[in-house]
Amino acid sequence: MSETKAQHPILSSKNKLKLAVFGLNVSSGCSMTNLDNTLKIEWDESLEIAKTAEFLGIDAIIPVARWKGMGGDINFNHRNFETFTWAAGLSAATEKISIFATFHVPTVHPIRAAKEVATIDHISKGRFGLNLVAGWNENEINMFGLKQRDHDERYDVAEEWLNLCKDLWSIEGEFDYKGKYFNSPGAYSEPKPLQKGGPVTMSAGNSLRGQEFAAKNTDLNFVVAKDINSAGNISKQVKELAKNKYNRDIKVFGQAYIVCRDTKEEALEYLEYYVHEKGDWKGVRNLLDVLIPNSQSALGDGWESMAENMIAGYGAMPMIGTPEQIVDKLLEFSNNGLDGLTLSWVDYKDGLSQFGEKILPLMKQAGLRE
Repeated sequence: MSETKAQHPILSSKNKLKLAVFGLNVSSGCSMTNLDNTLKIEWDESLEIAKTAEFLGIDAIIPVARWKGMGGDINFNHRNFETFTWAAGLSAATEKISIFATFHVPTVHPIRAAKEVATIDHISKGRFGLNLVAGWNENEINMFGLKQRDHDERYDVAEEWLNLCKDLWSIEGEFDYKGKYFNSPGAYSEPKPLQKGGPVTMSAGNSLRGQEFAAKNTDLNFVVAKDINSAGNISKQVKELAKNKYNRDIKVFGQAYIVCRDTKEEALEYLEYYVHEKGDWKGVRNLLDVLIPNSQSALGDGWESMAENMIAGYGAMPMIGTPEQIVDKLLEFSNNGLDGLTLSWVDYKDGLSQFGEKILPLMKQAGLRE
């Protein structure tokens, strides 16, 4: 049972490179492709994948916060499990692996969220983690009748939101909270989380303001970068900011998708098939237009390569080739200062089975896993 953050599975793990399964609560997972073997989003499916990941010794499960799909041919991610209740169910069905919930800050009031977090932390016996998203998807924020705030202000709101939660997780008895964005007279929450002061927290801070938020407030930062060197540079920057400005330690995770076959040629052939023959090019245009208005005009010649990577693995780093080649990439991530990686596959069940059989043993040989 974790009674402090330091005992939490994702922080106490002795593995040099921590691993998390990413995106298994949304239809098609992280691959925008029209194949039969992508995620369907059924409870038994989530349960099987979570238990397999735990059996393999993977450190965590991190979901995607999603409320509607991206249109196009498959309406990417349109089926999705709400992550707090989903995390509670998986926490009750597992014993060792860390279970995260991911959510958009504007959609959950901190009084309610603090209570939900404490409840799941008790269910999980201190294995729960919270992944905060300041709120990037305007189409989804509009569903709540909310107006999307400017980029940097979203992080101001998130910081005040988290401060109120932390008070609720630590202050005994009633207290009054008055901030710019939240007012709570007579605030109160019991029981407290098992993790003293609140659970392990994570955010995806890539912008300068996002990095500042992570360095000051969270235990983990989740970066998306164009290559491993860029990811390493962001990792170094965030860690130095946390240490030098706030006297804090922070761990940094990258994001990767895996296409593993007996030869690199076979892996590339499969990538070509599921991206260019079965990929949802209408859907990816919709997604990129949310991220970057008029994305094709804005990105010019770079649009297609970004679209390809979004279809292939939601913008993550590609790990394509033989087991040996993939482990070489994993070593490169670790050597560039990344503490962990989130992983996804087109077929999560088959991908995890292959990962356990062919890749994990090589990671252990390379010193990346215990």
